[in-house]
Amino acid sequence: MTISAETVLHELELDLVVRSARAEADGVRSLELAPVRGGDRLPHWTPGAHIDVMLGTGPDALVRQYSLCGDTAAGDTWQIAVLRTTDSRGGSQYVHERIKVGDVVRVRGPRNHFALTASPRYLFIAGGIGITPILPMIAEAEAAGADWRLVYGGRNRDSMAFLDRLAPHGDKVTLVPQDESGPIDLDALLGTPEADTLVYCCGPAGLLDAVEAKCGSWPPAALHVERFAPVAADGAENRAFTVVLQRSGLTLTVPSDKSIYSVCRANDVPVLASCLEGICGTCETEVLDGEVEHRDAILDEDERAANTTMMICVSRCRGDQLTLDL
Repeated sequence: MTISAETVLHELELDLVVRSARAEADGVRSLELAPVRGGDRLPHWTPGAHIDVMLGTGPDALVRQYSLCGDTAAGDTWQIAVLRTTDSRGGSQYVHERIKVGDVVRVRGPRNHFALTASPRYLFIAGGIGITPILPMIAEAEAAGADWRLVYGGRNRDSMAFLDRLAPHGDKVTLVPQDESGPIDLDALLGTPEADTLVYCCGPAGLLDAVEAKCGSWPPAALHVERFAPVAADGAENRAFTVVLQRSGLTLTVPSDKSIYSVCRANDVPVLASCLEGICGTCETEVLDGEVEHRDAILDEDERAANTTMMICVSRCRGDQLTLDL
């Protein structure tokens, strides 16, 4: 039996068993997840997709987002990889210390806000665990016959995951262990815009900020990034506004110290969210009227200008009222 994408999007949750777990590098552990019932097929996903993983049960359960990094053609398994961080809020520690082969974990998704756009040429830039969404992108670019190269930085070689999967690509891959080569030379890499080239970058916030700055002279749609941390609101001041929930027939006030998501939950409106930081996309909601003040780390400038969707866990209203498809 195939678990359809439509079913997953409707129910949003399914239980998967941990088929295997292994160390991919110093501090990086991968999990291979499969349907609990043998023979079931998982929904198709595309490079750049991620899933929400529920760690634990009950009110103290954690929900974390991890990129799918396996083979998109493998319909019976999903693979994620998790970096153990010293400033973990509990998610990475849980994956590294408590999850074992045979455990059943609940997941939501997949969803994709970092999709690979067709192009004749790609420049992939990865920092640390940011290599995970890039791996299936490379496989798709290779299969499409596109010209591509990857520049992959890390603290040292031992900390850089999946080097075995990258080795067959030869000189298309440039490894930049910082203890050997220093940081990635973004001036040399991005100083001159390259025609018909899309740049895909994932990694720590500092790398993303630097890449965005260096791509200032590139065409507006050339750069695509995925962030694992929320974007600062640039000192924006919260103000109260009204939200009209068209399908629910409700008009609610969103105070300056509350989000649309929290107000909806307080009024028993069925809404979903995971990160509550504007980085996962679980709470994306259609906007029917009103101007959004976007504070997420997902939508690009064109999507923000279109004003058709918003992340209700962080984004707010620029005026006095928003109408949403809720």
